[in-house]
Amino acid sequence: MTAALRFEQVSKRFGRRYALDQCDWVVPEGTCYGLVGHNGAGKTTAMAVTTGLLRPQQGQIDLLGVGPFDVARHGGRVALLPQDALLPSDGNALDVLQFYARLQGLTARAARSQAAELLERVHLADRARNPLRTLSHGMRKRVMIAQCFLGQPELVLLDEPLSGLDPYEVAHMRALLKEKGAGITLIISSHNLHELELCCDYIGFMRNGRCTRSGPLDTIMGNRQAVTYMVDQAPSHEWIESTAKEGEFTLRYDAKDNALICEYPADAFTPASLNARLLPQLLKAGLGIIAIQQGQRLEQAYLSGQDNSSAFTSSH
Repeated sequence: MTAALRFEQVSKRFGRRYALDQCDWVVPEGTCYGLVGHNGAGKTTAMAVTTGLLRPQQGQIDLLGVGPFDVARHGGRVALLPQDALLPSDGNALDVLQFYARLQGLTARAARSQAAELLERVHLADRARNPLRTLSHGMRKRVMIAQCFLGQPELVLLDEPLSGLDPYEVAHMRALLKEKGAGITLIISSHNLHELELCCDYIGFMRNGRCTRSGPLDTIMGNRQAVTYMVDQAPSHEWIESTAKEGEFTLRYDAKDNALICEYPADAFTPASLNARLLPQLLKAGLGIIAIQQGQRLEQAYLSGQDNSSAFTSSH
């Protein structure tokens, strides 16, 4: 596996608090990688040290196979959208994007062409000449997303790129990210786990400054070894225990989502054979089945491995 980004024992401390604590993290090349974690887990700090905005106190970072961020080696190859990024209030979207494109090394002609094309893709062609200060928050966010793809970078890091967008634009931006991400590596940090399910093929969980779990989306969600049944009422504890004893699988009920999650060994069942075994028992127990989903929701996978520990580790 070729890594677009690799952390080895990376630590970043603010005072006596560790935002990154001996973090090992690998992002495979060519993936759309979703980074999940609570506030203060270290996601934004990880992006900042990746792109040279912050320097870690210890550890090694390998970015695109040529070491830590360096302008001479990585200029034009890496793009970042910080969560709280702001655009200059003067000027318009077309001029600003052209300016950023020139910084990426594009010619004046290519810069103008790419800026216009990307504004079209983010549904802002009709606002290209409007002063940026007159654009809504969501419109400015779309300009910043467009900026990240100028010059065809190899690695794009996006911190909460879909926050502040209306549902229609969220769907459109999701499609744009999937299309523009083809052939490059995308890292998307977001608290919207449903959107990460739809966008990403690789997922990493961050907690207390460390990447605690990372892998393909299917593996993280258990798509090959779990089936989730959305039911209209909670099954009894006795029914869950007796049913699980009859087969080679485990059952647990998530009251928050009214979801009965069945995990099974891949060598004993397929999703279809599990349904054949379990569905008659669900119906016999009087449980109404609203929906069936292969695997579990990303939120369920994340919460099952988390607790309410502090966002930062204590001083060492």
